[in-house]
Amino acid sequence: MQKMYHELAAWWPLISPLEDYAEEAAFFWQTLASAGLPGSPSLLELGCGGGSNAFYLKKNFARVTLSDMSPQMLAVSRSRNPECEHVEGDMRTLRLNREFDAVFIHDAIDHMITAGDLQQAMQTAFVHCKAGGLALLVPDHVRETFAPSTSHDGYDGEGRAIRYLEWTYDPDEADTFYYTDFAYLLRDGDRPV
Repeated sequence: MQKMYHELAAWWPLISPLEDYAEEAAFFWQTLASAGLPGSPSLLELGCGGGSNAFYLKKNFARVTLSDMSPQMLAVSRSRNPECEHVEGDMRTLRLNREFDAVFIHDAIDHMITAGDLQQAMQTAFVHCKAGGLALLVPDHVRETFAPSTSHDGYDGEGRAIRYLEWTYDPDEADTFYYTDFAYLLRDGDRPV
């Protein structure tokens, strides 16, 4: 993942366009709102990546703090969400010494590959929740509903284009690891990258 979230971060707007998040961000907001957020709520997102969910969620919150361990991905998020606070940090160890009405972790939770990692991320969410606050963790895959898949797509931007293949599989159903392999074809102008 080092390459995707560091070296390819400048490509993130094409790899994962904002428009792809509108529907699910609306669902996340409805989930949080229906659980009983107070008026003028605050939100902490751990593992915000390029800030795609926050782009849609921020209108519902008085204060939004976005955190990611990749400075390159935080730069993408800052460009999309300049009005939000951004903090570089690992969701397993981040301590802001503040509490929020809601803590949100989207698919970045998938990178917690041990039970200890997962427990640490959940502890971080817990210590940042106000009393009666909400934590919403949304992994891409869970054992009960996992299904192998492949997908492909592509996007064209200003002078850049990307095509990709994604393959998600579970080589050992006895464990809790799922793998996703990506293949990217990148063009910058008329040159392959």
